[in-house]
Amino acid sequence: MGMGVSGSAGGGGRRRRGRRSASMHEINITPMVDVMLVLLIIFMVAAPMLTVGVPVKLPETAAAALPTEKEEPLTVTITADGRLSIQTTEVSGSELIQKLTAIAAERTSKKIFLRADGAVAYERVAQVMGALNAGGFNEIAFVTDAAAPSLGADGASNSGNGGG
Repeated sequence: MGMGVSGSAGGGGRRRRGRRSASMHEINITPMVDVMLVLLIIFMVAAPMLTVGVPVKLPETAAAALPTEKEEPLTVTITADGRLSIQTTEVSGSELIQKLTAIAAERTSKKIFLRADGAVAYERVAQVMGALNAGGFNEIAFVTDAAAPSLGADGASNSGNGGG
């Protein structure tokens, strides 16, 4: 019996060595984490480039940013030469109210963002605001670039010239 035990122990030792060299059945997640981090960086860099693409020179104000919403914000843009755009689609002044009414029927929010170039006359901005209201949007928010609060010399000199 002693021989049988020692003989089987030797054979068992060889099998254990064979089991140690067998492949591991565990998932190595390091490459997956690397890929996910690279994708995260790509999306972080690309996301700011996906904003509305009508180029305007926005006026600078000290107003705070509005909180984000569930729906994609609807934006109307007035360019320096007076052209109107809803998001990136150019529309004429005569069809603006019709298109806004159709859009308002599909949306839950009545908020709209107005982007106007700084060179646009106040009268034109007021006319577009009236059209936005007539189209069913009564929460109008102005989009501006952030800057320090100041009225500057231009604001002071224009206010004195109004009387005559």
